[in-house]
Formats: sequence, structure tokens, C-alpha cells
Amino acid sequence: MGLFRRRKQATVPSHDRAADRGDLDHLENFIRSRRGVEAYIEPRTTVTETTVILIADDGEWTRRRIDGPDGARRFAYRMGIPVYDVRLMGYPQRMRDFNERRKRRPERS
Repeated sequence: MGLFRRRKQATVPSHDRAADRGDLDHLENFIRSRRGVEAYIEPRTTVTETTVILIADDGEWTRRRIDGPDGARRFAYRMGIPVYDVRLMGYPQRMRDFNERRKRRPERS
């Protein structure tokens, strides 16, 4: 009997659904209908699967599930857009500026 037993690392399953064709269709449409789109890979968490956030040149953005970091890179390559890891790069200022503009916009009835 050893004093120091190694515990097996259990992978915690996500409670989120996997990416589907609807997610990819949404992302592709966003890229086709916006200018200067870049992809930022967001890591998997205990709550959500890996996501990719697409950010247009005006800061408008959208987020959808993607089939892991490699899937995000393949998707960006196929669509011909740059791809970054958000843990390394952070979010661009234009996204924060866009969010701030939306907060200040008057509510519509």
C-alpha cells in the first residue's frame, strides 16, 4: 500500500451540446455578410464546449460552438480569415467599443 496514490484525472463532461450544421451555417453567413472578419477561439469550459467568436471590422460579433480548437482553425482556413487564440491575444478593442455603443443606444419599443 503506497502512501501517495495517484488519483486519475477525470475529465469533466460539458453540459453543453456539440456544434452542429446550424452553428456552421450561422458563422459562414456572418463572414459572407460582414467585412474584415477575424476568428477568436474560446476554450472549452465545464459549462460550454469550444466556441469561436467572429468579430467584424466594425466590432460586431457573434459566437457559436465549434468542434474544438483544431476544428476552429480548419474552419477559419477554409473561410480564408485570420484565427487567433483568445487566451493569448485577448479580445480586440473594436469589440469592446461595439458593445459600449450598443449599451448607450436607446431602447426600442
